[in-house]
Amino acid sequence: MTVEFWNIWTTEPMKTYGVNAIKEFEAQHPNITIKNVATENEAFKSKITTLTQSGKAPDVYQTWGGGVLKQQVDAGLVKDLSGDAGSWLGTFTDAAMAAYQVDGKPYAVPEDIGMVGFWYNKALFKKAGIADAPSTWSQLIDDVKKLKAAGITPMALAGKDKWPGHYYWAYLAMRIGGLDALKQAGETKDFTGQPFVEAGQKLKELADLQPFQKGYLGAAYDKPDGQAATMGNGKAAMELMGQWAPSVEKSSGKGIGDDLGFFPFPAVDGGKGSVTDAFGGGGGFAIGADAPAEALEFLKFLTESNEHRKAVQTGGVLPVLKGEEDAVTDPNLSVVAKNLASATGFQLYLDQAYPPAVGQEVNDSVAELIAGTKTPEQVAQAITETAKSE
Repeated sequence: MTVEFWNIWTTEPMKTYGVNAIKEFEAQHPNITIKNVATENEAFKSKITTLTQSGKAPDVYQTWGGGVLKQQVDAGLVKDLSGDAGSWLGTFTDAAMAAYQVDGKPYAVPEDIGMVGFWYNKALFKKAGIADAPSTWSQLIDDVKKLKAAGITPMALAGKDKWPGHYYWAYLAMRIGGLDALKQAGETKDFTGQPFVEAGQKLKELADLQPFQKGYLGAAYDKPDGQAATMGNGKAAMELMGQWAPSVEKSSGKGIGDDLGFFPFPAVDGGKGSVTDAFGGGGGFAIGADAPAEALEFLKFLTESNEHRKAVQTGGVLPVLKGEEDAVTDPNLSVVAKNLASATGFQLYLDQAYPPAVGQEVNDSVAELIAGTKTPEQVAQAITETAKSE
């Protein structure tokens, strides 16, 4: 019996990890052959889209959950895992499972998870006389003013790439309206409510302080003069970015070593959201509706504790199983893993949680807000119009 396994494990450390995991599984199951179809991330997305549009899905395949998974479920292409799950699904953390539930049922399981937060330069904070990382938005605004007064660029941003800017608006909407506001807006396709307008106002308040590096509007994320390099070369005090930030700061710039710290996105005074609600994403695996039973066998193997800990130890993925945090060896990733383990709620990146066109509109409109060419109200309106036309 052959099981086709579509994944994006084309780079180290997951490339070698995947080959070894498959070998081990095949040794334990001599009657099952795993056909490893590894494809680069962007190419994978167009390949899977083409296949699913023809009404088919691979046996076991990479998914990021959210809007795209829902479209595949609605088309009847994905196996509902609740019947086969038994105690297996209970081993995953709530945050890790959040993106893969459609109408309250599990249609995929997580392999990796991450979250966005502020990475900061402890030495530059100290130089500006800031003793502790901010825990509220008003403290963050004060810290930006202190950094500017000390002649330090408060934040690095890739204005050209747009997606890094949407993290601010999404997190503010979450902190102001709570996770329910985002869920509801996704269902009613209405983003004109108070949490979204206020998120825009608060982001405008930040942008008006001109906190970003010179030339940020033309800066990419991972180029030598981009957001990650600005941070990695010690030229800015903070960046709002996912768990991959430290490694990209190092590969695009020099990296700042022990001076690097992490703090969750601050609370907004009077907001309904909790500071322990996380925003991010990860990767998981779904099983095609027509896949053989052996596909489930393989997926259970990949995500049981002994095997998944090996993946975590490579540094290629973060814990998705309860009590797995101690397998993380990198100190920066360890902080993120601990934050995720105690997360009270989880929101998937908006450009994955919502249909692709809506996510794109969020990225575009928020970029215009930061650049000063759209008002908070116009942003909320534009996203609503796109959502309603989907």
